[in-house]
Amino acid sequence: MGERGAARAVGMRIWRHLRTGLSAVALWALAALWVGGLAWARSDPPADRGAAIAEVALADLPREARAVMQLIRQGGPFPYDKDGTVFFNRERLLPAHKRGYYREYTVPTPGLRHRGARRIVCGGWEPTAPDVCYYTADHYASFRRIVP
Repeated sequence: MGERGAARAVGMRIWRHLRTGLSAVALWALAALWVGGLAWARSDPPADRGAAIAEVALADLPREARAVMQLIRQGGPFPYDKDGTVFFNRERLLPAHKRGYYREYTVPTPGLRHRGARRIVCGGWEPTAPDVCYYTADHYASFRRIVP
């Protein structure tokens, strides 16, 4: 065996070790994905969280929130650029719906110069006649369904 043959034999051994190591890494990665998928499949579906939302009467909302509800029904004008934009429900506290179903509106907080934490989120495909609206005083950490 010449120099070329010896170099080739060394290269083949290195390749064999690399291939074996890469196969082991790939096998471990697949096993981790499989176990993670099983854990995810056993978890509660996010839409179930929306079933236990508390209610609040429209008359019991702050005066500013009642005024925003009136603006929603008449289609504006809204004081903030973000009002009427799509609410993505990233927290998944509201019932699951297709993107674009929920819209958010700012409820002004007296004494603040910024938007504050209070919002109304309405669901439905017709912005001036929503199917349901929710009030949050803590910037989406909790919601209460607004009832007449």
